[in-house]
Amino acid sequence: MFENLTEKFERAFKVLKGQGQITEINIAETLKEVRRALLDADVNFSTAKNFTNSVKEKALGRNVLNAVSPGQLMIKICHEELVELMGGNESEINLKQNPSIVLMSGLQGSGKTTFTGKLGLFLKSKKGKKVLLVACDVYRPAAIDQLHVLGEQLNIDVYSDKEEKNPVKIAQNAIQHAKNNSFNVVLVDTAGRLAIDEQMMNEIAQIKNTIEPSETLFVVDSMTGQDAVNTAKAFNDKINFDGVVLTKLDGDTRGGAALTIKSVVDKPIKFVGTGEKMDALDVFYPSRMADRILGMGDVVSLVEKAQEQFDEEQARKLQKKIMKDQFDFNDFLSQLQQIKKMGNMKDLMGMIPGMGKAVKDIDIKDDAFKHVEAIIYSMTPKERANPVILNNSRKMRIASGSGTNMIEVNKLIKQFDDMKKMMKLMSNPRNMAGMMNQLKGMKGGMPGL
Repeated sequence: MFENLTEKFERAFKVLKGQGQITEINIAETLKEVRRALLDADVNFSTAKNFTNSVKEKALGRNVLNAVSPGQLMIKICHEELVELMGGNESEINLKQNPSIVLMSGLQGSGKTTFTGKLGLFLKSKKGKKVLLVACDVYRPAAIDQLHVLGEQLNIDVYSDKEEKNPVKIAQNAIQHAKNNSFNVVLVDTAGRLAIDEQMMNEIAQIKNTIEPSETLFVVDSMTGQDAVNTAKAFNDKINFDGVVLTKLDGDTRGGAALTIKSVVDKPIKFVGTGEKMDALDVFYPSRMADRILGMGDVVSLVEKAQEQFDEEQARKLQKKIMKDQFDFNDFLSQLQQIKKMGNMKDLMGMIPGMGKAVKDIDIKDDAFKHVEAIIYSMTPKERANPVILNNSRKMRIASGSGTNMIEVNKLIKQFDDMKKMMKLMSNPRNMAGMMNQLKGMKGGMPGL
């Protein structure tokens, strides 16, 4: 996500490396590179020009402190401007009504039906809402079937009526059904087209005027770049939606839609789809996205993903086992499974500051832990609970059973032992305090930190 844009921004800031101050001459070359980076990312020309003009104005108007280099100051100003360009603060979905009605709009193929399912899961699991999905695409029976499959998979109710051909009536009946059965939120999935047409626009406008949703979302494929922005403008002119959803942001996207939509339609991006799994949906935070674009990582999102898989009671039990030196391969396997639930490994590593560039060209597959799990599953319950009994004959049997070899088995056992020692060390508050003091000393002696 945004890898090319990040790389080009880094190249632009190198122009100021070693400069003692910001001048009109050295900033001109930097901003030329920044503008080129934005245009390559499919940001429209006027937005890119306004962005660089604003950065230049602010950069020349600021004094460079002795502790801050011109390059660092430029990164800070660009970060501020990127956050502003993408909307400033995050924008929450409006769920104040009971039931709250959310209307989906967008072209066919934008991921609208899938997003409806994802949002349903998000509201159910994270907001504690009783959700009803409504199938109002009367032109594509597969869309109705798809929503039912998603509903069954997510254990969320779906309302549809294949006999009724009027989407307005289906939506009205669904809302009445929701009121009668105490649903908190109604998510209305509507028909899309391969291109914008008058019939489609009139239909979505009629549905909106009739059901008066508390929130209307425009769902768009971020991989379509500038076309996504143009489509958003056409929809906004007709139905005046409340927010944008960018799907497929994990794909080969250059980022132009995320950077341009807010400035063109003046509507916030509310959610982004970051993968194929149904829980791959994130609230859009402009500040965190700016961090990622500028190669700063996104530690806050990483911590939040970890907390979603965090079980306090389980953590307390695990800490006791670590303190007593009883951490075993069952615990190790449990931790691996929690990490896997957090999402795509490459995306997770990219959230760590400085790691995005390091893993850019590395192919990290979702099944990266598969051989590790195979080795552990090939152990007997007694071996998992007592790793010390793993002698050569046992290791040979495990290697054979897991389709690996002795080298890989020995490597895993060593990694396990190292991890066990480190966890025991970190579980002692005195040791942690000493390590933090050492890090502070190192930071003070390192240039640029």
